Amino acid sequence: MFQWEDEAASDAEAPHCDHANCAEPGLYRAPKSRDRLNDYFNFCLEHVRAYNKSWNYFQGMGAEDIEHQIRRDTVWDRPTWPLGGWRIPQREDVNRAFRRAMGLEDENEPASEARSPGPKLSSAEYQALRLLELKPGVTWDEVKARYKGLAKLLHPDANGGDKLAEERLKLVNQAYSTLKQSALF
Repeated sequence: MFQWEDEAASDAEAPHCDHANCAEPGLYRAPKSRDRLNDYFNFCLEHVRAYNKSWNYFQGMGAEDIEHQIRRDTVWDRPTWPLGGWRIPQREDVNRAFRRAMGLEDENEPASEARSPGPKLSSAEYQALRLLELKPGVTWDEVKARYKGLAKLLHPDANGGDKLAEERLKLVNQAYSTLKQSALF
């Protein structure tokens, strides 16, 4: 088939323009109304341009309806709710969730107010316990056992000279010495 025959065949298959008294092929679709966006008119190029110029999606809607539609469109017409569920989170809850997300606080760790009473931890002591993956309230024997386990695990001889393991071992050694010098035990 020649190219002009393809065009003639495609014109014959295309629906006619839906505009009155137009015999051109209706190659361009246009929605029939705001309520029926999947139901189309078929227009020729000239008539679809005229239709698009006169199309007003918000025609017949009040100001409140237009505002409601704009708000629905900003979230792609999906349901939304406040961050964190239906209640408005307190500032402490947001801060704690942020610390957990950043890896600065353990999810299983009780809130600051609910921690067991005992000696106050300094920031360095708390970070040392955290680095050893321990929780406040541990005994010295537990600290020593955890240190020995991590030292064996991270030792360069056990890791073939891995630099990351060596750096982690340095941090573990520093944390152990911080806890050894503290007045907690």
